[in-house]
Amino acid sequence: MAPAPIDTARLGVMLSELRLPTIKTVWPRFAEQADKEGWPAARFLAAIAEHELAERDRRRIERHLAEARLPPGKTLDNFDFAAVPMLSKAQVMAVAAGDAWLAQGANLLLFGPPGGGKSHLAAAIGLALVEGGWKVLFTRTTDLVQKLQVARRELSLEAALGRLDRFDLLILD
Repeated sequence: MAPAPIDTARLGVMLSELRLPTIKTVWPRFAEQADKEGWPAARFLAAIAEHELAERDRRRIERHLAEARLPPGKTLDNFDFAAVPMLSKAQVMAVAAGDAWLAQGANLLLFGPPGGGKSHLAAAIGLALVEGGWKVLFTRTTDLVQKLQVARRELSLEAALGRLDRFDLLILD
C-alpha cells in the first residue's frame, strides 16, 4: 500500500499557524535531500529544527540591535586600545562578556577627558552584549531625563520606567 500523498499547501498553513516560518521555507529542500540520502526521520526533523532555532536567534539579535539604538560602527575590533594605555583590553573583553556584573545589577562608569573614546567603548561593549543575548539601550542622558520628565507630567512615569526595566543594561552617554 502506497503512503498517502502529503498536502503541501496544508502543511504550509500548519507551519504558519505554529509560527515556524523558517521550517516552512526550508522543509522542501531538506525533504528532497533526506529522500535522496535516506535520512532517518529524526535527522530530518533535527536539521529543520536547527535552522528554525538559528533563524530565531538571528532575528532576536537583529531586533535587540534595533532597540538598542547603538551608534553605528562602534565595535571592540575598531577601538584603539593603544590610545588609552591605562585601559586593559583583557578587562574590557571580560566586561563585554557581561555575565557576572550584569546578572548582579552592577554599574559600569567610564571616566576620562572629551575625545578619549568613552562613548565608542560604551557602544562597543553594548554591541558585544547584544550579540551575547542581552538587551541594551544606548541613549544620551539628557534625552532620557527629558523623556522621563514628560512622562511624569503626563502621569505615565511608572509605565516609562517599566519600559526601561525591560533592558538588562542602560548606557547613558
